[in-house]
Amino acid sequence: MLEIELQSEADTLALARSLAAVLEGGDVIGLEGGLGAGKTTFIRGAVHGLGVTEETAVTSPTFALVHQYEGRLRVAHADFYRLAGEAELEELGVDELIEEGAVLFVEWGRKFPWMSSRTVLWVELEIVSEVGRRARLRPQGARGDAIIGALGR
Repeated sequence: MLEIELQSEADTLALARSLAAVLEGGDVIGLEGGLGAGKTTFIRGAVHGLGVTEETAVTSPTFALVHQYEGRLRVAHADFYRLAGEAELEELGVDELIEEGAVLFVEWGRKFPWMSSRTVLWVELEIVSEVGRRARLRPQGARGDAIIGALGR
């Protein structure tokens, strides 16, 4: 596990860009944290770090469920809060996105064992002050360990 104190939104964006630099197609990154913890901010940094233009708005997919972006890799940002079962995951085509080489960022992925098992890294964001956050990056499996190792360099 890697734990990082983030003193500002700029720190959150920088960490996300660093993560984006080591991601590969098919990686699934799970995000956890309370309302306002910075999940969408983190994903915005990663999406732009993956080559999506800065002018592209990155917003929470709470109602759309999945937003997709094209950068050096295809990027998808999913929010599973409103999903009731794994059948709905199938309908969204999330598995196909992963198999086609997209990087997938998932909020509320632990609700579904199938998605949880595909996740290579969990990013937990905790509010510690008005602007400060604590990020805990927890690898899952060999790919997650490799990502943490690359970030530590």
